[in-house]
Amino acid sequence: MVKSSSAAPNRISVSTDLILNILFVLISLSCVLPLILIVSVSFTDESTTAAEGFKFIPSRVSLDAYRYLMLQSAEIIRAYGVTILVTVVGTILSLIVIAMFAYPLSRKDFKYRQTFAFIVFFTLVFHGGMVPWYIVCTQVLHLQNTVWAFILPYAFNGWYVMIMRTYFTLSIPDAVIESAKIDGAGEYRIFLSIILRLSLPALATIGLFSAIVYWNDWWLPLMLIHDDKILNIQYLLYKVQSNADFLSSARGQMLTNAIELSPPSQTLRMALAVICIGPIVLAYPFFQKYFVQGLTVGAVKG
Repeated sequence: MVKSSSAAPNRISVSTDLILNILFVLISLSCVLPLILIVSVSFTDESTTAAEGFKFIPSRVSLDAYRYLMLQSAEIIRAYGVTILVTVVGTILSLIVIAMFAYPLSRKDFKYRQTFAFIVFFTLVFHGGMVPWYIVCTQVLHLQNTVWAFILPYAFNGWYVMIMRTYFTLSIPDAVIESAKIDGAGEYRIFLSIILRLSLPALATIGLFSAIVYWNDWWLPLMLIHDDKILNIQYLLYKVQSNADFLSSARGQMLTNAIELSPPSQTLRMALAVICIGPIVLAYPFFQKYFVQGLTVGAVKG
């Protein structure tokens, strides 16, 4: 009886692990297979895609989409430089602003912590609207046609402040701060030498979120940038796709000049996705360890 009673939980545990493993494999495939399909379609002939649809293994390989992008290679390289600069500078600035705002909110001895926490929460619920935002960016901050137009609007995020404040509150004991004060450390020394070093998981998590926002943004240049020399990669490729769609529609209307210039349409979209998503996907594995820890730390402390 003892053997049978102990074997039953083991069988249940094995079955549960098997079900969970199968579930996670299916979830992983649902994430990976679309990326593989995008890469495959980007190397497929346009006429084959129109006739047969999207396939993982193309029946006819073509580099027309990438050849069309090579015609704008100089602009794409310049836009990549702008995007990398904006992502790096914007992420660092965003981490500085968010961490310096969230840390006082986590301190119980900060007199106005509830007031400032309410202000942050209020901005999450209510928004001033596009017109006031545009007036502030153009008439007050004068961000039009400057690189700062890509950076400053996303430098502060109320939701990220709340996440960072929760991490500071749950993960850093008050005794650590009191001990540092007894040793003669000031507030800046405590924040820079102790708090930030103990908060690498949260910083990496918020940094990854911010980097993705900066990298994928095309709305800010649409609203604030009119100089083609400082466009980022997302908006530049948006313009390339718009031009390709226009030429394709012109081809559909049987315009002679457009027939010769008409680029691939569906495969070009996939090639654009491959070019845009590559660097940010390659950067994720370096943050994965801190990313998981930063998201789960609040769930295991009470």
